[in-house]
Amino acid sequence: MSEFWIFVEIGVKHVLNWNGYDHLLFLLALAAPYAFSDWKRLLVSVSLFTLGHSVSLFIGAYDILRVQPLIIEFLIPLTIFVTALFTLLSLGKFSKTKDKFQMTHYFTVFFGLIHGLGFSFYFNSLLAGSSSAKLFSLIQFSIGIELAQVLVVVAVLIFSTVFQSVLRFSQRDFTLTLSAFVLGVVLPLLIQNPIWN
Repeated sequence: MSEFWIFVEIGVKHVLNWNGYDHLLFLLALAAPYAFSDWKRLLVSVSLFTLGHSVSLFIGAYDILRVQPLIIEFLIPLTIFVTALFTLLSLGKFSKTKDKFQMTHYFTVFFGLIHGLGFSFYFNSLLAGSSSAKLFSLIQFSIGIELAQVLVVVAVLIFSTVFQSVLRFSQRDFTLTLSAFVLGVVLPLLIQNPIWN
């Protein structure tokens, strides 16, 4: 049983790693427009991101596709930027428009694929053994990813509720503030990215 938890723990630490905060920024941007009443929709989005992340890890682990790390290192902050910008531009109509909600699903899966490719280089070095052992490790890791992501988005929902009930922020103001914060952090990462050199 302890072997099972090894890769679950690696998955949790991957999301909650302060040194690699890109995953956290993406989750903040993704969760920003949601309230507790929308928790099912948010959970679907988070799970779709995990699905995309897991598929690209599988692709990387079995050498089905190789992508230049430099490209992925640029695309990851770009996905965070696009998510935060989309959230800002959708203020006031996000949860009311079914088409926009479905569009976020497609983007979330695609962005999960990109983020997973970014970690696949390191993850592949951790894997050893038979094909089935690799697959089992990938499943464990994905469980860890999902658990950590749920913890993060629940924390964002609690934070949002506190801001609205105690500090009298509206949902719109909270979304605007959090999305602007994410944009402010990720924009320098895009500008200073080595791809421009």
